[in-house]
Amino acid sequence: MTDAVYMSRALELAAAQIGRTGDNPNVGCVIEKDGACIAEAATAEGGRPHAEEQALAQAGDAARGATAYITLEPCAKRTSGALSCADLLIHAGVARVVIAATDPHPFAAGVGIERLRAAGISVEAGLFAEKARAQNAAFFAKWAKH
Repeated sequence: MTDAVYMSRALELAAAQIGRTGDNPNVGCVIEKDGACIAEAATAEGGRPHAEEQALAQAGDAARGATAYITLEPCAKRTSGALSCADLLIHAGVARVVIAATDPHPFAAGVGIERLRAAGISVEAGLFAEKARAQNAAFFAKWAKH
């Protein structure tokens, strides 16, 4: 399967959570390895847990060397003080991350991508960015002003 297929699935997962994630954006995450989906999740009701942490928990050790398709840049900081999604992806040993849209929130805003790249993870951003932004229009409108 192609990047577009996996990202489309991540967008479908995120779409199912529109209006259900509180102040947090609705995000979808699909983890692929060796041409097969090994885990998938969306931001939970109320905004936690995040899509990435749920998908990584499902994948377990199989996430090592995998590709994660995420509709929004992974967070680099958490209000709870827990590990950020960028750090969780690094610790899981994913090899590649494909992101639809960069995150304007101060807890990400390019830092999530920088942290992944600094850890040696291949990162690509922009696949279906407009669709991802449209799914979180209010979130983008709020944080683009900051």
